Amino acid sequence: MSADVRRPSKAMVLAAGFGKRMRPITESLPKPLITVGGRTLIDRILDHLEKSEIKSVVVNLHHLADSLETHLGARNQPRITFSREEEILETGGGVKQALPLLGTDPFYVINGDVCWVDGLVPALDRLAQVWDENHMDALLLLQPVTLAVGYDGWRGDFIMAPDGRLTRRCERQIAPFLFAGVQILHPRLFDSAPEGPFSLNLLYDIAQEAGRLWGMRHDGEWYHVGTPTALAEAEAAIHQSSKPADTR
Repeated sequence: MSADVRRPSKAMVLAAGFGKRMRPITESLPKPLITVGGRTLIDRILDHLEKSEIKSVVVNLHHLADSLETHLGARNQPRITFSREEEILETGGGVKQALPLLGTDPFYVINGDVCWVDGLVPALDRLAQVWDENHMDALLLLQPVTLAVGYDGWRGDFIMAPDGRLTRRCERQIAPFLFAGVQILHPRLFDSAPEGPFSLNLLYDIAQEAGRLWGMRHDGEWYHVGTPTALAEAEAAIHQSSKPADTR
């Protein structure tokens, strides 16, 4: 297959949620503003986007919205536009509300609480290289379950065929990959999307049925920061990885 290598120029960061599993930390601090390895989660994400030359980013807001907006106001790059939600619209509803700000070309969508380290080539650039809008409506970054730091599940999310097509695991089935919270989506994926709150999982199922849901394995480190325990594991792993190698 000859890939369409036209790379996305815009991105959305999902930052509106309550972060309930991270309470009590998130009662007074938005989850994307939690610090991991000396830098907030959302700044780590925006650093990745800036490195991949994404100039325009939409950030959706709801829980403790003013804190996030004030914090992000200090950044010059990338350029940030806010999409405020009067109610939590979940992942799918949040992206759908922001579509007028994202345009008609494919765009990145990144969960505001993910933390990853790139391999030799930045994950965002690798996704752009794999993306082929003639065959894909969604391209998800996947992490092997066995290599996911802080992940407290074991069943995984997806099974990936050799060509990269994805199928969701069935009940009682074990899948080798979990969704890493980073993806490229085409706006046409939302053509039949409902109004109000809904999960992107609904659209993944539609794309899978059409053979247009694809995945790519992450080749770097990935940390699940879902609970205070997982946060501590991520901190320890990042601290350990930053130590200089013992050359004795």
